[in-house]
Amino acid sequence: MQNVRRYADIIASIEGLVWLGLAWSISISVHTGSTEPTLATLFIVGALVLFSWAHKPMRYLLRRYHIRKRRTDMWIHILALPLLLAMFFHIMVEATFGSAWLPPKMLLFNLMASAGWMTYVMTLLIKSIIHSIKTSHK
Repeated sequence: MQNVRRYADIIASIEGLVWLGLAWSISISVHTGSTEPTLATLFIVGALVLFSWAHKPMRYLLRRYHIRKRRTDMWIHILALPLLLAMFFHIMVEATFGSAWLPPKMLLFNLMASAGWMTYVMTLLIKSIIHSIKTSHK
């Protein structure tokens, strides 16, 4: 059972990192005025989705309850909360400084999503350490 949770944590962490890479590639594409970073990341995401769909053991592994639960937790950390916080901070910065100095909304979202992903990974690491300490004392 612990191996399933460990696999679920690793898969959810990697998936979060892939989606963060896509979000950052969009910001880089907007900044440079070129679509190559976003296209390259989309090809990587597409290849990973195709592999996980076509590879039968991976498809069965991704259907398990623990993986779906961990992926939901990951999505909350890198999508739901960062969207709300980025919108809130963007409104606060605009109200405080005006629109003279206003960072792009996507940059704020990327920063919040990266912080959320790091929080998610650190939480999983701390849970893993606590669980290993509890099992070693038994």
